[in-house]
Amino acid sequence: MSDVPALAADDLTRRFGGFVAVDHVSFEVPDGEFRAIIGPNGAGKTTLFNLLMHVLEPSTGRVRLFGEDITDSPEHERSHLGLARSFQSNQLFTEQTVLENVRIVAQTVEQGSLSFDLFRVGERVAREQAHAVLEMVGLSDLAHRTAKNLSHGDQRLLGIAMAIATDPDVLLLDEPTSGMGPGETERTAELIASIRDDLGLTLLMIEHDMEVVLSQSDRITVLHGGQVLATGTPREIQDNDAVQEAYLGGMTEGI
Repeated sequence: MSDVPALAADDLTRRFGGFVAVDHVSFEVPDGEFRAIIGPNGAGKTTLFNLLMHVLEPSTGRVRLFGEDITDSPEHERSHLGLARSFQSNQLFTEQTVLENVRIVAQTVEQGSLSFDLFRVGERVAREQAHAVLEMVGLSDLAHRTAKNLSHGDQRLLGIAMAIATDPDVLLLDEPTSGMGPGETERTAELIASIRDDLGLTLLMIEHDMEVVLSQSDRITVLHGGQVLATGTPREIQDNDAVQEAYLGGMTEGI
């Protein structure tokens, strides 16, 4: 593990006209930490991820990856720098098989450009990597099924597999259990924990399921109105009066 934060935001702000979606947000995530980002709808969570991945340009502020300023690095370069993301909405090659979805991503990282060509140099290695990733996330038995024919939960797992296939050091997970039933949620939470342990990743996760957040994360950052309301351990966040007041008990009710 490095003493330098794996990922850091320095005074990140994003304005849309007169609306401030992310308002001077700063935080540091140590190497190897599992950090949850929580907050009500409209708190700025997904906008923050879009700034970290350079989907959006920050109005002000910087992003650092292991101490290196990557603020101006375009989105497609960040996977080569070790930063990857799974999306809240499944972004899959729906007409391709499960295996090909992961193979395409692995080969893209290896070759530096998107390739559907099965005969390019590196395809065999990428395919081997894809099989290993599918084994890791429990989708090996579905390797030859078309992505559009997967269940919602398995599509979410495929999205995580595609992010892992970029061989990241830091992985951003945007609501990985969204739309899942209790059984699928538990399975996915256990999978995420095992991925973190097996690969030694730093994880940032946006998640609404507080049981998942409290059971999996090392620390939690709470966003409210685009600003950081609090950061602390799960217990510290549960006991935080400002968090309780902001959510009127809604985010931590029954915990």
